[in-house]
Amino acid sequence: MRAASQVLEEHRVELSTLDREIGDGDHGENMNRGFGALVTALERDAPDSPGGVLKLAATTLISKVGGAAGPLYGTAFLRAATAVKDAAELDADLVAKALRAALDGVVARGKAELGDKTMVDALLPAVRAAEEAAGRGEDVPTLLKAAAEAAAEGADSTVLLVARKGRASYLGERSVGHLDPGARSTSLLLRTFADVASGVR
Repeated sequence: MRAASQVLEEHRVELSTLDREIGDGDHGENMNRGFGALVTALERDAPDSPGGVLKLAATTLISKVGGAAGPLYGTAFLRAATAVKDAAELDADLVAKALRAALDGVVARGKAELGDKTMVDALLPAVRAAEEAAGRGEDVPTLLKAAAEAAAEGADSTVLLVARKGRASYLGERSVGHLDPGARSTSLLLRTFADVASGVR
């Protein structure tokens, strides 16, 4: 989560620029603020389990991140926390289950599906890649790398899509040619998690 906060700070302007083209223009600022608040919360009283960290992320993001991103990411992390329960550490199967639960939460909250030009376009391919990797018996770093690569491809695919959800949907065909900021932030988060698991960050 600390690494994620750093990455989102580095990409704050990019995410807000993407959002300005098809939305409110505040996605980068909102995500940066939310994860900054999460780091502060972790420094104050860090939970001693992965599920506890995920739950803290959920409550912090819901309270600190504006727009649709707060409820969506908050729900994603809360569902992930529920999936891992009180496990002391996460193996590949649990990571895949957490990602699937996160996706289910986002879909339930936002009512979006693949092709709507939302974060689901990054998260759904990531979940499928993670589940396939878990099924092959891959370890956590390999699983997260596969998920991150799939998320990046999914995010890139949103450029050619017509937005069907959120503020971007008001633009109709004019939303084509723009990368969805939520899909981009999802991709950034998964890349960060993969890099940390692999020891790159």
